Amino acid sequence: MIELTRIERNFKVGDQWVHALRGVDLNIARGEYVSIMGPSGSGKSTLLHIVGLLDRPDAGQYRLDGKDVTTLDEVEQARVRREKIGFVFQFFHLIPRLTAAENVELPLILAGLEPEERKPRVDRVLHAVGLEDRAHHRPDQLSGGQRQRVAIARATIMEPAVLLADEPTGNLDRASGTEVIGVIESLVERGIAVVVVTHDPFVGDRARRQIRMEDGLIVSDTSSTAAR
Repeated sequence: MIELTRIERNFKVGDQWVHALRGVDLNIARGEYVSIMGPSGSGKSTLLHIVGLLDRPDAGQYRLDGKDVTTLDEVEQARVRREKIGFVFQFFHLIPRLTAAENVELPLILAGLEPEERKPRVDRVLHAVGLEDRAHHRPDQLSGGQRQRVAIARATIMEPAVLLADEPTGNLDRASGTEVIGVIESLVERGIAVVVVTHDPFVGDRARRQIRMEDGLIVSDTSSTAAR
């Protein structure tokens, strides 16, 4: 589903060039559960942003579901993101004045769905993350773990093919983080490819496939039958 070929990404910092990605090749199949680990500055978040069409490579090709998305214009990339990719970040990015249900509903409104179609879908995803009884609570009335589960519900309301999670447990205690990872892992059983960037070995080692990056390169790519 995701095919990256010789991806390069460079940034100029002051008068020096930083090679964030150095000819990265990566294939991820539908329904795979992958973690990307490595030290700060290794390129893992840059790689995630390119996969999520939040950034463009300087060289190489990115094919998503067989289609070359490398050279799409911004409007076309936005459409692909909306239809195929969900995002979960360390900082939940919920809108404070909206309830949990309203935050989750927002992508459906932007996609132009009618109210009678939106409500059952919102109810369904809130139930899937165990928050149907918190639907009318605002983010400041929810715990950190509950807010992240709202963010996951919002990220999956459009039924994406892939969920990209950047340090999804970074702001949570271990118990809340384990609960959130359990929700994310349940998406894999639904056929959604899940890619998690993390510094936390507890989170990374749960994935069925672990990728490690250093200095803009993939230095190891292993699968674990013991992982969940």
